[in-house]
Amino acid sequence: MAFLQWRKFNFFDKETVKDPETNETFNQLKEVNVSACVSGGGQLIVSDYEGKIYFISRSLQVNSFAAYDIRVSHLYQLKQSLSNLLISVGEDEQGVNPLIKVWNLDKMEKGVPVCTRITRAIPANKPTPVTCVAAHENLNWMAVGFENGTVLLFKGDIKSDRHSKQSIVYEGKSAVTGLAFKSAGKNIILFVATESVILSINVSGKDKMQTTLDEFGCKRGCSVMSDMSQDNQFVIARDDALYFYQPDGRGPCLAFEGEKFQLHWFRNYLVIVGKDAKQFPKAPIIRAGQPIEQHMVTVYDIQNKFIAYSAPYPEVIDIISEWGSLYILTGDRKLFLLLEKDTQTKLEMLFKKNNYTLAISLAKSQQYDQEGLVDIFTQYGDHLYFKGDHDGAIDQYIKTIGKLEASYVIRKFLDAQRIHNLTKYLQALHTAKMATEEHTTLLLNCYTKLKDVSKLDEFIMTKDREIDFDKETAIRVCRQAGYYKHALFLANKHNLHEWYLKIQLDDIKDCGKALEYIGKLEFEEAENNVKRYGKILMAERPDETTELLKRLCSDFKPSDRPLVDAGDLEGGKGQQSTQRAPAEQFIHIFVNNSAKLTEFLEHMISLNSNSPSLLYNTLLELYLHDLTHQPKSEEKEAKQKKTIDLLRNPQANYDLDQALVLCQMNNFQLGILYLYEKARLYQQILRYHMDNDAYDLVIQTCNSFGMQDPHLWVQALSYFAKKENLKQQLGVVLHNIDKRNLLPPLLVIQTLAHSPTATLSVIKNYIIRKLQTENDQIAEDERLIKQYQEDTEKKRQQIEELKTTAKVFQNTKCSICNHPLELPSVHFLCEPHSFHQHCFENYAENENECPVCMPENRKIMDIIRAQEHGRDLHETFHNQLERAQDGFSVVADYFGRGVFNKVTLITDSPGRMSRSMSGK
Repeated sequence: MAFLQWRKFNFFDKETVKDPETNETFNQLKEVNVSACVSGGGQLIVSDYEGKIYFISRSLQVNSFAAYDIRVSHLYQLKQSLSNLLISVGEDEQGVNPLIKVWNLDKMEKGVPVCTRITRAIPANKPTPVTCVAAHENLNWMAVGFENGTVLLFKGDIKSDRHSKQSIVYEGKSAVTGLAFKSAGKNIILFVATESVILSINVSGKDKMQTTLDEFGCKRGCSVMSDMSQDNQFVIARDDALYFYQPDGRGPCLAFEGEKFQLHWFRNYLVIVGKDAKQFPKAPIIRAGQPIEQHMVTVYDIQNKFIAYSAPYPEVIDIISEWGSLYILTGDRKLFLLLEKDTQTKLEMLFKKNNYTLAISLAKSQQYDQEGLVDIFTQYGDHLYFKGDHDGAIDQYIKTIGKLEASYVIRKFLDAQRIHNLTKYLQALHTAKMATEEHTTLLLNCYTKLKDVSKLDEFIMTKDREIDFDKETAIRVCRQAGYYKHALFLANKHNLHEWYLKIQLDDIKDCGKALEYIGKLEFEEAENNVKRYGKILMAERPDETTELLKRLCSDFKPSDRPLVDAGDLEGGKGQQSTQRAPAEQFIHIFVNNSAKLTEFLEHMISLNSNSPSLLYNTLLELYLHDLTHQPKSEEKEAKQKKTIDLLRNPQANYDLDQALVLCQMNNFQLGILYLYEKARLYQQILRYHMDNDAYDLVIQTCNSFGMQDPHLWVQALSYFAKKENLKQQLGVVLHNIDKRNLLPPLLVIQTLAHSPTATLSVIKNYIIRKLQTENDQIAEDERLIKQYQEDTEKKRQQIEELKTTAKVFQNTKCSICNHPLELPSVHFLCEPHSFHQHCFENYAENENECPVCMPENRKIMDIIRAQEHGRDLHETFHNQLERAQDGFSVVADYFGRGVFNKVTLITDSPGRMSRSMSGK
């Protein structure tokens, strides 16, 4: 693309530099025969052909000194290094004898910079004029080009001549016109431009490898190094075009016709001084009787491809940059200042011309902040929108995502005819992860309105590209629009189990896949979803649902997981705990399918005999229900056996009361009798057989449980007394009552007095046995009375002897210490017992009681006192009971005080005697 086709702008303000003291045009260089110009270190530097170097400060103060005796031909200023060095080339002697001098501008002696190095620039002792000079910013490399085509390289500290080595790195046939250094990693590249060739030399390598970049060259002053924005390329200018070079080859070429004299780089601009006869008036400017050529100074923005400034100047000597501005020195020795306008001013100029594309490019190159760029994108989008370019507008609005409120854009494109643009913006909003739930809803509605299944697939079902959006919102919209496949994909991918099952069961009605999906879930999720959807699944798929419930309530693992984990096989993990759900929580699911409930409960009880009582109760109820409604006798017998086996199972954990109620409700006699027996309700068993007039079973019940409850025989006596022709059974009952002595004979006779079958012959044997027993008891009582009377008489005689006759104590040892007795001693009549007096005094609690017999005597006295107290309490209790209105309260009060607790009596020990004490 030719430069002449680039748009032109006036982004620089031109001013004539004036002396601040006189406010007149600066003309202190009017008589200077300028040979070279550079800048740096806060000053402009100019040299002349008389050997002087001039320093111009920012306040336009001019200082000069004689650097050479004859002339100064070249200047080079190091700008980026810490050392403020100036390199000059000139002559102190007539002839071709160029000298290189290095000046330290930070050190002054008598107003003159210190010269740190003087080196002759004569390659291979062949005197030839210097055409150009360059140095590396690291101060270790310096190159000088000569008219004979030689390039002389100095390696080492350029400030000093001591440690510097020089070598010829290139010899050509045409004059060297430009030199420039570039760092490429660890390599130092030297670009060389001559009038006939462009090449690069790796000067840091041992072999100084050369690469020819082009077979044509350029004029002096028509080469320059670009900045980082153009990747530090070597730029040369020819009359037909500009050429950019990298160390390994030529880069882009920008066609621009016209004669060119100088090339400069300022910030990110390329400044060209050239000539185009078509743009100037034919009448030349006359100075000192000589015509002055008009040169065109053009400032190009290479990155953004526009001309930032273009204007004619009379015979431009040089262009130098300092203090953020360009200074142009013209042939009439005037200084012109080109001051760049601020970015905002430039952008406003572009906005007025609706050149938003260039404004955006310019703002980016000027490192404009993000908010500023968003404003430009917004203005550009608004401009395109009002022009009717909705596609272009939406592209600009997309660039504002994250800064500009999305609703501003969405409102503009809500029209149905612009739904494609709105869709594109919403897609970008999701890609940038800035979408809200409403944006997701709107985008999916756009897809469904457009019926664009491919876009919907790309947005939702592309696994490789993760777009952040609210998944539940997307599922809801797809479900409402009937795109169940997409909704299922999202629910499955993002583990939204509830949504997945809702769609499968409520919309698609595919219970099989729903069951399969639940089987793959983790335990807690599977449990919750079976509780939620179990009834629906049971109604449609009872077999599969029952099997799933069996897994869930036993040892659940997701169906897609191996039975044994690899980590368990390698021994890397411990055994995981078994996960099982309580089976009783799922009984309600089988509300309309008792057969499957029975199967489920039988399975769970077989796995765990210690199952909750609710499972056993429910299974028993199911058995009894089937037993009641079983039409076939064979099946009924099998079911009856299963039921009684369940009841008799010692590990069955059913509720006894509830089981009894169930058996009674369903009239299951075997179960009722077994449960009565298990609950030790023998009276109810007997009553049951009595109600059914099962006489043999009544006797059998009394025989079986009479030991546990003897009163059964008494009830059987009352029962059989009222029946006829049951003499045999009545005899058995009377025999057992007599054997166990359950009733007094008088009560037995009274009970049988009104019996229609109990004749004298029935009870004859019973009465005879009873009378004989009574006679035997009377004889035994008379014998005991006689024995007690004799014992009493003996006791009285012993007491009399103690009162009237002396007692001889013949004990020889103390009853406490078991040592021989010594006087004084103490004797008791009880065994008799004898003690040392000092032993008796140490151990006896009471001097009137024997220490050995005292504990036993106290027990007997306590019993006697308790009996006397109980006798008094008995009389008091009966008196209160007769006078009280509420006798039950009196009895309860005495029970609470422990009055009726059983008192254990201790038999008197033999040989207990009263105490007697003898003297010394």
